[in-house]
Amino acid sequence: MRFALTGLPVGPPLQFAQQNSQRDLMQVEAPREEPKLPSPFLGFTRTAEIWNSRACMIGLIGTFIVELLIRKGILQVIGIEIGKGLDLPL
Repeated sequence: MRFALTGLPVGPPLQFAQQNSQRDLMQVEAPREEPKLPSPFLGFTRTAEIWNSRACMIGLIGTFIVELLIRKGILQVIGIEIGKGLDLPL
C-alpha cells in the first residue's frame, strides 16, 4: 500500500479517480473561437491596478518611515488624540 503526501493510504479508489480525471481532461476540447469580453469599465484595467497597488505600497512604507522618524502615530500627527494602548516602550 502506498501513502500520499498527507500520510493517508492511497488505494485503488484514489488511483481509479486519478485515471478517470486524466481521461476526462483528454476529452475536453478547446473553444473554437475566442470569447468576446466587454471592455474594462472606468479604467479598471490590469495596468491601472498594478500602478495603484505600487502607489499603495509606497504610501504605506512611507507612513511607517514617518512614524518611526517622528516617534508619533499618524493620527497624533494630524491632531487626533488617542489612548496609550499597551504603553510599550519603544
